[in-house]
Amino acid sequence: MDHWFWFSLPDFAYAFLSVVLEGVPFILAGVVLSGLIDVFLPPRVLARILPGNAAAGILMGGVLGAVLPMCECGIVVVIRRLLRKGLPLSNAMAYMLAAPVVNPIVAVSTFAAFRGQGPLEMMLCRIGLSFAVAVIMAGVVYFLRGSFVLRPDLAVPGAADGQDEHHDHRGGREKAAAAVRAATGDFLDVTVFFVLGAAVATLFNTSVNQQLIMPLAEDRALAVGSMMALASLLSLCSTSDAFVAATFTAFPSASKLAFMVFGPVVDLKLIFIYGLVFRKRFIVSLVAGLAIMVFVLCAFLPIPNFRG
Repeated sequence: MDHWFWFSLPDFAYAFLSVVLEGVPFILAGVVLSGLIDVFLPPRVLARILPGNAAAGILMGGVLGAVLPMCECGIVVVIRRLLRKGLPLSNAMAYMLAAPVVNPIVAVSTFAAFRGQGPLEMMLCRIGLSFAVAVIMAGVVYFLRGSFVLRPDLAVPGAADGQDEHHDHRGGREKAAAAVRAATGDFLDVTVFFVLGAAVATLFNTSVNQQLIMPLAEDRALAVGSMMALASLLSLCSTSDAFVAATFTAFPSASKLAFMVFGPVVDLKLIFIYGLVFRKRFIVSLVAGLAIMVFVLCAFLPIPNFRG
């Protein structure tokens, strides 16, 4: 009987460095853009962009990431500011859930990661599914009371606004320096999670006997569920998670899409970050709702196995 685990340092090093070197440039591009938006775009400007109509506002919030992309960690802080400015909760929810994926940086990184595995199809399916999940969840939140969803200091528009509302008299040089500091901090935080995730995925793919996981890979529902669980545990950044997902070549495309759609909206670090904005009971409902939605969409939609 073959061993279930066999570690080869050269194989591990080669595969690990390949994933890291491909993913880091996209992380860098993402954090630089996020830092610029954080410093140079006042929250009130975004609040004015979104229309007053609820349905139009939700749809607009879902596509806004294409213009104003943010990582999944930074977006929660931005949403807190916008809610304090009076931005409708459903609009904010759509933007928060869509922006980490529905943006050009993630589109290009996904395309690059899946070369030889149907890159265009994977990119379009990922963006489409993420947009659908964000809009559906925002539509559900529209019918919920703000007091059920938001922390007490955010439940009333404008509450605690004085904490964030201030006139920024910094000059261009000071703002540029602040953007660099923000981008540097985000890069270090995100890269730690990415490197750890890449190491775990690489070890799994190069050292674990793949015959042991074939029952998971061959059953679509099991594959989708296991990849969703892995995404939440690895806590990767949306600009680089595709490079890790693409290494699971034995798994069907639907399960890789589940990994890339679920991870940017539900992972271990995000569950704690959500506490900055939402009540604990709503966070539980949000996580459960997103998990069920992503699982159903990826496990039962007719998604083929894409090949290049």
